[in-house]
Amino acid sequence: MNSLLHRILDIAPVWVYLIVTLLVFAEDAIFVGFVIPGETAAVLGGVAASQGHVVLGVMIVLVVAAAIIGDSVGYEVGKHVGPRLLQAKMLDKHRGRLDKAQDYLARRGGWAVFLGRFTAFFRAMMPALAGTSRMPYRRFLIFNAAGGIVWGTTFVVLGYVAGQSYERVAKAVGRDIAIAVAVIVVLGLIVWKIRESRREKAFEAEYEATHEPAHETD
Repeated sequence: MNSLLHRILDIAPVWVYLIVTLLVFAEDAIFVGFVIPGETAAVLGGVAASQGHVVLGVMIVLVVAAAIIGDSVGYEVGKHVGPRLLQAKMLDKHRGRLDKAQDYLARRGGWAVFLGRFTAFFRAMMPALAGTSRMPYRRFLIFNAAGGIVWGTTFVVLGYVAGQSYERVAKAVGRDIAIAVAVIVVLGLIVWKIRESRREKAFEAEYEATHEPAHETD
């Protein structure tokens, strides 16, 4: 954690703003939320703010704006090239989750846009799916903006609180113990992510099994 903080503080503030903003935007606009760490970037932006390296309010505004604009770009792409996009080979291994997202959007409408903001794959794909389904843009924008505000503010503030807490613990019990605690927290997050990944893979396997074409009998 200490090393991470120093690396963040070594970067000029303008680059911290720019990198975090671009990562959040790209995650939503180009459908690679399962690759580009927009959520992680938002948290790190908050950590930088906790050290006084960037301004917390500015970071929140940039992350929220990037989330909303990125989703709007994704919506427009889905609206114009949605069917072709959904047939892309890079999505073949995600067909199960993609069908789940489409079903969720059909059932929940705008709320799927809002709630999808909090899951990496849905965050990346839901805007394009909303555009493909021809959801009215005004309705999309309302739920997109609400989700972007809640998501962006929450994760930047989480990073800020984490950074502040780390500094307090370090001053109270020393850097070594603080780093050990940070490592334990990180390991816990890794375990949670691994379990989430296993659940997704199980869903994919179940989807493939139920959609496997029946073999013709002689």
